[in-house]
Amino acid sequence: MHNGAGPQDAGQDRWHATTIVLVRKGGRTVIVGDGQVSLGQTIIKGNAKKVRRLGKGGVIAGFAGATADAFALFERLEAKLEQYPSQLLRACVELAKEWRTDRYLRRLEAMMLVADPDAALVLTGTGDVLEPEASADGSAMAIGSGGNYALAAARALLPMDLDAEAIARRSLEIAADICVYTNRNVVIEAIESK
Repeated sequence: MHNGAGPQDAGQDRWHATTIVLVRKGGRTVIVGDGQVSLGQTIIKGNAKKVRRLGKGGVIAGFAGATADAFALFERLEAKLEQYPSQLLRACVELAKEWRTDRYLRRLEAMMLVADPDAALVLTGTGDVLEPEASADGSAMAIGSGGNYALAAARALLPMDLDAEAIARRSLEIAADICVYTNRNVVIEAIESK
């Protein structure tokens, strides 16, 4: 899936942006994201902040895709978190329903990784609200241009003697080595898991 936004014609440049990685291990959940935003073959910005705290600090989230679209989704998720306090899964399901059915929201081109102490989820515009596949070593999810590279790296690193932050950082670095739409300018947010 392409995670950019912009003109829909194949002959025109499109926005490309990002790799976001979520790792849960050892009682901690970490989301790390790079800072690159590109238009076609040009880097427009290298230090965009695509990972942040929501819900009065109790939720961490990262987005891949069109920046304006992601901010619209962050605002909607904040509203859902206010409506359903301490119920991240329910807030995300309600957001996904709106995202899939609302005429305006359906046009948004973004994906989100979100986590609180109880859950870690990926949200998509097709109405998906998915949890990561967990193993005895922990779990990982990744989205964006370099998401598949970062996810493969995170899964390979989970059994090693590394904490969640070290795995997330290294996974993003590996993605940056492969994906031209990912850089090493990272933003990290972490939350203690249950």
